Amino acid sequence: MTHRSRINRISRIGLFVAIFVFLTQMPRASAQQQYVGRYDLYTGFSDLYTPGLNGINQKGFHLQAGINNNRWLSTGFDYSIQTGNTSLVPGFASPAIVAGITQLYELYQETEGAYGLPPTYAVNVPLSATTQTFTAGSQLNYRHFSKVTLFIRPSLAAFRLNATAHPRPGTPDETVVGALELANVLQPNATITDWTGAYGVGGGADFALTKHFGIRAQMDAVWNHPFNYVVADGGWSYRFSVGPSFHFGRNILAPSKKAN
Repeated sequence: MTHRSRINRISRIGLFVAIFVFLTQMPRASAQQQYVGRYDLYTGFSDLYTPGLNGINQKGFHLQAGINNNRWLSTGFDYSIQTGNTSLVPGFASPAIVAGITQLYELYQETEGAYGLPPTYAVNVPLSATTQTFTAGSQLNYRHFSKVTLFIRPSLAAFRLNATAHPRPGTPDETVVGALELANVLQPNATITDWTGAYGVGGGADFALTKHFGIRAQMDAVWNHPFNYVVADGGWSYRFSVGPSFHFGRNILAPSKKAN
């Protein structure tokens, strides 16, 4: 499956969920909302897809907590954690890594085949990776419908990534990872960690099933460049998330009571 088709698949799933819930709520969504709780809490499934890291697809958990400042503006915190697998290939390795591996080929081919790499060998070292995202900021809400809230937000996040190489025993992968270990870049079965910034945009819809409970579907697209000493170029990551949302606290639409 190509990178584009994977993105389209994720988008289609999110769109299907949004349309299905929206249609089931249409008969009751003709008026503006009468209750907007002071506090929002969301937890659900997340899927993070990063084409630039050899098409890695990571699945995990998403948590959001927010305060509604008024009818159209809210502020809060966003956290997610996802895990998945990919491979180190020259297509996304940095020029320094590619040059080092090329020199390694030449060196080992001169050792009478003792550690020689097959002439047709292409670097493909399995990696496991975990990505955590941390975001705090504001969100714009559109509450024209009584049962549906649409929202959009800037996504300014910090990414924390852990990656571990798993060279396959008895293959040239061990030779390649051994060279990277000597360069203090990547060690077999040892985790390296990197923090990087990310920026982009996100949005979605919250569908109210009851006064205090709903279903939220959302998607974020952010640009980031993790492990810039290993990965050649930065690129976009796409996070899709769906799950239950909870709304509680005083109704911010109700007139405030003034003391006599």
